[in-house]
Amino acid sequence: MTQRVTGTGATDHGGGVWSVAVPIPDNPLGHTLVYVLDTDRGPVLVDTGWDDPAGWDVLVAGLAACGTEVAAVHGVLLTHHHPDHHGLSARVRAASGAWLAMHEADAHVVRRTREYPMERWFGYLVDKLTAAGAPAEHVAPLAAARDAGRVPGLAARLPALPDRPIPPGELLDLPGRRLRAIWTPGHTPGHVCLHLEEEHPARLPGRGRLFSGDHLLPGITPHIGLYEDPDDRTVTDPLGDYLDSLERVGRLGVAEVLPAHQHAFAHAHGRVRKLLAHHEERLAGLLALLAEERTPWQLAERMEWNRPWADIPSGSRTIAVSEAEAHLRRLVKQGRAQAVPGSDPVAYVAV
Repeated sequence: MTQRVTGTGATDHGGGVWSVAVPIPDNPLGHTLVYVLDTDRGPVLVDTGWDDPAGWDVLVAGLAACGTEVAAVHGVLLTHHHPDHHGLSARVRAASGAWLAMHEADAHVVRRTREYPMERWFGYLVDKLTAAGAPAEHVAPLAAARDAGRVPGLAARLPALPDRPIPPGELLDLPGRRLRAIWTPGHTPGHVCLHLEEEHPARLPGRGRLFSGDHLLPGITPHIGLYEDPDDRTVTDPLGDYLDSLERVGRLGVAEVLPAHQHAFAHAHGRVRKLLAHHEERLAGLLALLAEERTPWQLAERMEWNRPWADIPSGSRTIAVSEAEAHLRRLVKQGRAQAVPGSDPVAYVAV
C-alpha cells in the first residue's frame, strides 16, 4: 500500500482518497482521520474531527494539501455522532453550504441531545450509576452538575443537526463514485461503515476499501457501552449488535480498511476474528467473576483495563461501568447470567 504523506499531515491514499489527521485535545487517541473523497460534484468528507480551533486549522491546511478548500466541500458523511467525528460539522457546513448526512438512529441521538436540558442528562446518569452500585463519592459531582444544570467551566456545544439520512445498504448519491452504506451498530446505535466498491488503486486483492469509522480499528477495540436514552426503556444489546456487525463487515472481503483512528490496514477478516475472540474472552472472564453476586460497579472494578482501576479517572470509570453493563446484557440475553431478585443496587450472578 503506497501512501504519500505531506508536511501538513494529509495522506494521499490513491484513487481520489485523502486523509487529514485532525487532533483531539487531551486524548490518548491523538487524532481523528478525516477522509476526503473526490466526487464529480466536489470533495465529500467522511467525518470532520473535534470542534477545536487547532483542529479547524489542521483541517483547513490539510484540505489545502489535498488541492481543495473548505468552501468547496460538497457534503459530509458522518460515521457516527461522537464529537471527535461530528464536532466540526457545523463549521464546515457554515463555510461551504455542504449537506450533513447521518444514520437516522444517531440523528435521533443528536436531536435528543439538543432538546434535553443538561440537568435531565445528569439526573439520568445519577440514577443509572446509583442503580449500578457506584459509591456516593463518584455520584456526588454528577448530582451537583444536575442541580446546577451545568458543569462548571464546560462550554455547552450543541451538535449540528444532519440534513439528510444515510440509508443503509444503498449506494449513496455521490456522482462518479460507488460508495455503499453498511449499518454497523454497537459503538453507537447508528454507526455506519462506508464501502467504496471500486478497485483498489494499488490493485490489492479484495473488494474495494472500507471507511470503518470506530467500528474496526487496527490495534484497539472501540468502546461498547449501553445506548443512553433517558426516555427509552427498551432493553438493548449493544455488544450483540457490535458482534453481529463485525461478522457482516468480515464477509465484505475488502482489500483495505480506512479507519478513523491509527492507520489504514489490510486483512480485515483476520482483525474481525481477533475482535470476536477478544469479546468472547471478556465475556468468559466476566462470567467467572459472577460466580458470586456482584453489581456492575463491582464487576468493572475487577475487569481488566489498560491501567489499574485506582489510576482510572472518574469520567473513564463511568464509561467502564457502561461497558461492563453492555457485557452483562449480552450474558443475560444468552441465558448465562441473571439479575438477583430484590437486590438494590442491582446485582447479577452466573446461571
